[in-house]
Amino acid sequence: MKRIPVAVMGATGLVGLEFLRRLEDHPLFRVVALTASPRSIGKTLSEILPREGRAIPFSEERVLPTDPDLLASRGVRAVFSALPTVQAGEVESRLRERGVGVFTNASCHRTDPDVPILMADINPDHLLLAKRQSEAFNGGFIVAGPNCSTAGVVSALRPLERWRIRGVVASTYQSLSGAGRKGVGALQILDNLIPFIPGEEEKMERESRKILGPLVSTGVLSAPWSLFARCCRAAVTHGHLISLVVETEEEADEENVAEALSSYRSAPQRLGLPSAPPHPLVVCPEEDRPQPRLDREAGGEGLARGMAVTVGRIRCREGRISLFLLVNNLVRGAAGTCLLNAELAAAEGLLV
Repeated sequence: MKRIPVAVMGATGLVGLEFLRRLEDHPLFRVVALTASPRSIGKTLSEILPREGRAIPFSEERVLPTDPDLLASRGVRAVFSALPTVQAGEVESRLRERGVGVFTNASCHRTDPDVPILMADINPDHLLLAKRQSEAFNGGFIVAGPNCSTAGVVSALRPLERWRIRGVVASTYQSLSGAGRKGVGALQILDNLIPFIPGEEEKMERESRKILGPLVSTGVLSAPWSLFARCCRAAVTHGHLISLVVETEEEADEENVAEALSSYRSAPQRLGLPSAPPHPLVVCPEEDRPQPRLDREAGGEGLARGMAVTVGRIRCREGRISLFLLVNNLVRGAAGTCLLNAELAAAEGLLV
């Protein structure tokens, strides 16, 4: 099968590099262009990126300017965007106008009524918004991925909807890699937790309700429950640990909740998409799990690695379900979900 030509924008950051690793031998997509900041243009990735013990994918590829006209002229059909939000909005809109499909990790289009915040195995029906865009923009569209913590939260909440959710409290302990390659200063985070991440709580509260809301003719309605988020930065390299307390209208018990989570499947599993984990949610029976170091690579082999959300410490009491979950912030919370979204779009004929 002929592979679809794609580009990666923001290829030298942590999420951009994760895109490249996952695209290196992808069965559906073929990387034909990489872009990054002006100081990197013309250099190879091996000249730009630090040696960190892992091979650099596409190490001898030279970086191009982030120019929508240039990418369109190279026959790019889809773009994976790891651009900073301040730059992404205009560039992604211009690519859509040129008939290119954009799968973005940036936050700038998540509130647009015609743009889905898509998680292919949580709200696949919202891909219809991209189809509507494609009709208006000669094949072009924008599909946003969620905030990294939001990806974990909604993965756990979707199977719990059968108990009729009334409200959610989410407390996050987020890894350093969520702050990007520059991260958080070593002296600031060493022996410490920082109980503030700019804009994070508002993103989680807003995005979760859009992802799990019903699709209507005018867009997406917010889910009819409240979410209250509190976010901390923790001295962990990868993997966000999240405590959820879910208030429900119907009483649940631990055994049924664990079964609902572990048995959950959706469109990517039925279609056998390359990045789809066989089990999107993995329930740990151990009383001290999940843990970032032990569980951030859950999901399976190959492209499914890191794509599962791990859940543990399930408790049910007085109309509340409480649990801990762990999400790999660079994979399930960023590049892996955007790639799975693109695989679903390809399967639905949006990238012909």
